[in-house]
Amino acid sequence: MTRRIPAAGAEWSMGGGGAAPVTDVVATLGGPRPREPARSQPWLIIEVSDRPELLRAYRALRRREFVELQGLFARDDSDVRDADPQTRVLAALAADGRVLGGVRIHPARSGSERIGWWQGSRLVVAAGVGAAGDPQLSRGRIGAALVRAACAHALDAGVLRFDAQVQDRQLGFFERLGWEAVRPLELAGSPHWLMQWPITRFEELAGATKQPLAGLIGSLLPDDRWRGDDGVPVPGGAGVVTCLDAITPSMVQHDPEWAGWCGMLVTAHDLAAMGAAPAGALDALAAPDRAHASRVIDGVRAGADALSLPVLGGHTQLGVPAALSVTGVGHTLDPIPASGGRIGDAVTLTADVAGDWRPGYLGRQWDSSSWRTRDELAQMLSTVARTRPHAAKDVSMAGVVGTLGMLAEASGCGAELDVGSIPRPSRATLSDWLTCFPGMAMLTCDEPGGRLPDAGAAVSATCGRLTAASGVRLRWPDGELTEALAGDVSGLGAAGGRERGRDSDSSEHDHEPEMSR
Repeated sequence: MTRRIPAAGAEWSMGGGGAAPVTDVVATLGGPRPREPARSQPWLIIEVSDRPELLRAYRALRRREFVELQGLFARDDSDVRDADPQTRVLAALAADGRVLGGVRIHPARSGSERIGWWQGSRLVVAAGVGAAGDPQLSRGRIGAALVRAACAHALDAGVLRFDAQVQDRQLGFFERLGWEAVRPLELAGSPHWLMQWPITRFEELAGATKQPLAGLIGSLLPDDRWRGDDGVPVPGGAGVVTCLDAITPSMVQHDPEWAGWCGMLVTAHDLAAMGAAPAGALDALAAPDRAHASRVIDGVRAGADALSLPVLGGHTQLGVPAALSVTGVGHTLDPIPASGGRIGDAVTLTADVAGDWRPGYLGRQWDSSSWRTRDELAQMLSTVARTRPHAAKDVSMAGVVGTLGMLAEASGCGAELDVGSIPRPSRATLSDWLTCFPGMAMLTCDEPGGRLPDAGAAVSATCGRLTAASGVRLRWPDGELTEALAGDVSGLGAAGGRERGRDSDSSEHDHEPEMSR
């Protein structure tokens, strides 16, 4: 495997199957061709490679630096990571092909690639580089290029934690590149620092999907205990609860049957999260023509049958861009809020990990539901109603981490997730699983030590807890905590009647529900 990464300012090139040729319109019409600017050669290439000659040159640089010059190792600095087939070496090459430096990235420990925990190590740049007077070939610039390339390669692989154990004298260098110091440590008798590269995947998803909510709708919502919930009890409705979901218009346009199915699926989930029995749904469908509308309705019909959520009515309009929203109606005399979590509660994820990625949505939408029987789906959807936890919230477009952040925010808490205990499909990386729409998945919070819910074909696992500090953190097998979300997800804050992490009214289930959204 060989992949070349030019240094900043150079151009990318791809071998085989590259971009389609670009037509020169001026030349085609017979006009004069503009003078093309001279193309400069990149001063440095970072190559991700397993070429034997590059690996030998990289290891020779390591031996010279760490054994002969620094004396950190007696004879050889090789270790088990060099023999690990998952280790990737990034070599810095001059324009003439000389190996000027290198770095390797690899799983932090055996099996840690399954949870997205990787490390960078053995960063080295050849001594004497830049002595010939070329300022571009300074050791600092080459080292920085290698570190940046290693970070890019790790992020591209979907890592959730990327560490480095850095010599004390290089602390400032790494901090200038954006790394964060965790704590000092000693390796090979020399002072080092444990450093981490900040992973912003969860913050970016929350920022795109949920963080604008407070500014958009915060002033519309009453300050009641349903603030931030997906569903709401209808005032005076004698146990009637309702919810509303809209499907992404591009999905309605390009994958209409799946859009119809998902409209019913997420609506059934919202009712299930409140512990409500489904009563029916109303759909609002817009489509460019009858044929397109029929395909969406095929998905709606299949979902209505499989999820025991009959369509009671709705609205259909043709001759307009595709769109779909579904309103669900259910019944429970004692709905479960998302805001009912308490500090110290155990976090449980119940998810159907069978199935596969929906074609066309790799890494974004998991399909475990479209082929399930009605009885299997009913068993999974009734989990909250049967177990009655303190709080529940179905996992939606914000992913597992973002949804847990919203539940914790509404409860006036923060949360920790134990990455080694999260149930997930074997065909999905943990980073994709925690940020995708997982199909059938529910987060619940309750007293620690309780029995796990029987969810039939779905898997349940206790994988975290609610905490006093806001935001969401990931707990790793070595006990380290990394920040996934720094604070509240939506900005709507704790639901009305909540202090941080505790109920202000212990009999909150006994009074008439308020209206919310």
